[in-house]
Amino acid sequence: MTTFSALGLSTDYVKALKELGIENPTEIQEAVIPILLGRKIDLIGLAQTGTGKTAAFGLPILNKINPELAEVQGLIIAPTRELVQQIQKQLFKFTKYKEERIFVEGVYGGEKIDRQISSLRRTTHIVVATPGRLLDLIKRKAVDIRNVKTLILDEADEMLSMGFKEDLNAILKHTSNRNTWLFSATMSSEIKKIVTEYMSADAVRVEVNKNSLVNANISHHFINTKINEKVNVIKKILNSRKGERGVIFCRTKAGTKSLASKLQEEGFSIGALEGGMKQIERDKVMRAFKNEKLQILVSTDVSARGIDVNNLAFVLHHQLPDFMDYYTHRSGRTARGGKIGESIALIISGEMQKVMETQEALGIKFKEMHV
Repeated sequence: MTTFSALGLSTDYVKALKELGIENPTEIQEAVIPILLGRKIDLIGLAQTGTGKTAAFGLPILNKINPELAEVQGLIIAPTRELVQQIQKQLFKFTKYKEERIFVEGVYGGEKIDRQISSLRRTTHIVVATPGRLLDLIKRKAVDIRNVKTLILDEADEMLSMGFKEDLNAILKHTSNRNTWLFSATMSSEIKKIVTEYMSADAVRVEVNKNSLVNANISHHFINTKINEKVNVIKKILNSRKGERGVIFCRTKAGTKSLASKLQEEGFSIGALEGGMKQIERDKVMRAFKNEKLQILVSTDVSARGIDVNNLAFVLHHQLPDFMDYYTHRSGRTARGGKIGESIALIISGEMQKVMETQEALGIKFKEMHV
């Protein structure tokens, strides 16, 4: 089995990884780290969520920073506040044993911009940002990204599906003479446009699990039920998995609130995450879930983006999503970091066709489950 040392990482990074319990590289890490360490190049990395992409791009970008240069040299753009915070924390942990400090700053909406402007006045080598807040800071001349040598687009497909296309175009025009590393779970036509316009023609393309659009460690199941029986079915599933943690997905904010409330009344350890919540409430729920004070999270699709919580055993779909990409991102909350997980969909009469279409489109196989 390959080691991080064999990939070309220095001993201080290897030591930090070992302390984090990361002993051996995942497939995407093994594929891209030697390429990104070795030369200046544009790269397209196609891999499912939960396969270790943060370390795959995070370690090489840290390696390229000159700590003596007090300017922004690296820029990482991610779709959500939670993902920005996670990347920032991971990079900080990776540099624990570095002699020279590398300063990483995270900027995102939902927090006072004045505080972030103040933080950016300090030496900053890498900025991790959501597109909207970064563009706002650029317009205010609070951050200078003209000298960025490495730009990373993480979860690029999610950013585009969340409506950040114009923001990304505006940001990319502020940088030149940089290498771009794009990471995505899917290669949509919109992603191809970004690649064509902003990346070199000889960009290296690395694809993990080429024959599977969904993490191969996830098993997929469906349960036939009726609308008025869904809550009872969910209660039975949760009762049979008392030691396990997971996420239940609903299509709407109202549905998320209603289901969470019903399950809380039954005594389940449940938190809700939906778009109408204030950021302080959202942070409180996420903290409780990450700290295992909550067993289950009920969430809408958009609210769950960027959630990276270890050891989630299952994902439960109150309804199958309208878009195939959503199924990929939903199910990707489980089976992270090489673990196995289950994705369970509740379907009603007439929805079997949707199961068949999802199987066909994503190259997966559903098995019927009985409660």
